[in-house]
Amino acid sequence: MNETKNPPLTPELYAYVLDHNPPLDAVQRELVEITHQRFGGAAGMQSAQEQGPLLAFLVRLLGARNVVEVGTFTGFSALSMAQALPTGGRLLACDISEEWTAVAREAWAKAEVEDRIDLRIAPALDTLRALPQEPSIDLVYLDADKENYVAYWEELVPRMRPGGVLAADNTLYHGRVTDPAAGGAAAAIREFNGHVAADLRVEALLLTVADGLTLARKR
Repeated sequence: MNETKNPPLTPELYAYVLDHNPPLDAVQRELVEITHQRFGGAAGMQSAQEQGPLLAFLVRLLGARNVVEVGTFTGFSALSMAQALPTGGRLLACDISEEWTAVAREAWAKAEVEDRIDLRIAPALDTLRALPQEPSIDLVYLDADKENYVAYWEELVPRMRPGGVLAADNTLYHGRVTDPAAGGAAAAIREFNGHVAADLRVEALLLTVADGLTLARKR
């Protein structure tokens, strides 16, 4: 029997979750607010607030020193991961928008982590294909254009070290992945989920975190 144990996520319950997770610091909180003020509906592209502490937790858990992010937007997720990096750790951030990432740069400077982040403004596939082939990436956060998730995956997985983790966001895509008639990004995410599940190079979990979060560990 397929029976969910997830309670309805009411505003009150969501506030309770946030209250019992590590709190956002002043720079993170300001960045969340500025993103919503400046970008309106587009602010929905920002990672959920509970994902910032989760990504930082993964950095520390893995002892990650080499992190790649595909899709940076205004920099909340990159900020969270960069703050958790050890001395000498680096985060490669891939995006195509100077406007959005200008906000990110301001926040990273305020948090004094800009020296840990290498922001590349270019198509992410071009950036990834130019990376060294050896498996050296500890952690990936994938949150860019959904239609290219499979292509990003195929560039990143061979470059991840054994035991490295790839976290892919929006893998439930507003619940539309179960609709066989859905096209566009929903269909692309459905294809990606099947691709991940069939990939013997990794062990993977699809979690009901935010809009769906897949965690894949390279064997």
